[in-house]
Amino acid sequence: MEINPIAYFRSPLGEKFGTPRQAGLVPDLPGTVEFCGGFKPEMLDGLEGFDYLWLIWGFSLNKPEAAVSSKVRPPRLGGNEKMGVYATRSPYRPNPIGLSSVRISSVNAAAGRIEVLGADLVDGTPIFDIKPYLEYADSHPGVRSGFASDAPQRRLKVIWAEPGMLDGTLEAILSQDPRPAYHDDPERIYGLSYAGRNIKFKVEEDTLTVLSID
Repeated sequence: MEINPIAYFRSPLGEKFGTPRQAGLVPDLPGTVEFCGGFKPEMLDGLEGFDYLWLIWGFSLNKPEAAVSSKVRPPRLGGNEKMGVYATRSPYRPNPIGLSSVRISSVNAAAGRIEVLGADLVDGTPIFDIKPYLEYADSHPGVRSGFASDAPQRRLKVIWAEPGMLDGTLEAILSQDPRPAYHDDPERIYGLSYAGRNIKFKVEEDTLTVLSID
């Protein structure tokens, strides 16, 4: 079976660093599904009646030579404990395919675009399929979710070196703590690419300080 992209995703986030680790963690993060060859506007007829969409996509930033292991170290467990790859959402899997539920903001069939909110995809991600989200079939409240049963609780306080530097969506991204789980160096300066800008920051205890925007 050959699978080709039906669309590509457009996002203000151009790299894995800083991209939310799950869909919905930054609910107002904007993005666009842009359809490519073979698209016909009538393919989206009826989609305006749905609030959410499933995106089936590829981990395009994986290095071709990256090894796939049977056990991985989920960031949720601090990067210190191993779990079976199929018990995680690691990007390094036998078939590097992702699945994300996103909120539909608007549908423009004539332009071949769907505006969405809350995605965890980087700019340029290939989309292989889309499916409408069905609450009665896709929502299962109260079920077990293993080691990730609770939503992330830790949030960083974000402060700006200069008042009014950035918007609320970026502040929400930074508050998720983009650093690898094993990093804890208050002197280290990080750079995050957002909407074509390089956001430099550092973290000490529970406070993230934005230093500059290039």
